[in-house]
Amino acid sequence: MQTDGYPGYNAVEDVTLVGCFAHAKRGFTDALKALPKDAVSSRTNAEEGLGFCDKLFKLEKEYRKEKLSPEETYKKRLEKTKPILQDFLSWLKTKEKQVLPKTSLGKAINYCLNQWDKLTAFMLDGRLEISNNRAERAIKPFVIGRKNFLFSKSPKGAQASAITYSIIETAKANNLNPFYYLTYLFEKLPNIDLENINELDQLLPWSDSIPENCKVPNKEQDNI
Repeated sequence: MQTDGYPGYNAVEDVTLVGCFAHAKRGFTDALKALPKDAVSSRTNAEEGLGFCDKLFKLEKEYRKEKLSPEETYKKRLEKTKPILQDFLSWLKTKEKQVLPKTSLGKAINYCLNQWDKLTAFMLDGRLEISNNRAERAIKPFVIGRKNFLFSKSPKGAQASAITYSIIETAKANNLNPFYYLTYLFEKLPNIDLENINELDQLLPWSDSIPENCKVPNKEQDNI
């Protein structure tokens, strides 16, 4: 399960927590913004920390550009990403002793050290990502609009809204048109046994049984 550093996720059982390097990088970016221009030493340290993060993201971009399989990505990370992570960890341990912990730079360094096992968990499998930016982009409309639907009349109403929103965003993540997908669900669900897991599986957004009219056209295929 890939998340930010919110400690509440630590209570989730039977999962491997995967951290987000975008949050780690943001700490150094914020430190740079907060530093006065004459803080040469701290500014250099913040730039060095940001540099390590940029190198990691640059490699991930290269892997995607090369269209590597998960297995190939895993091997490439061991070859190219792992040495950078090792250097970054050594740098963090050194700077931890030199930087005041309550400064913005100190907080960025401590965040990385405290989250290190989670931040590097993406190395375990080529299917994992270095950040959870994709998930954050998916929930951005919800975050922007939450003041408009802050209050629900009942817990059941709030739960229904959350379920509907999850279905829509998951449909979008699987390249489905939410309107046509929901229409399809409303047509199918009344006519199946809701206790039958196999039948329900056929209706999930990633199922091969979803009809073509629910899918967003592939622009690349259309241009061939």
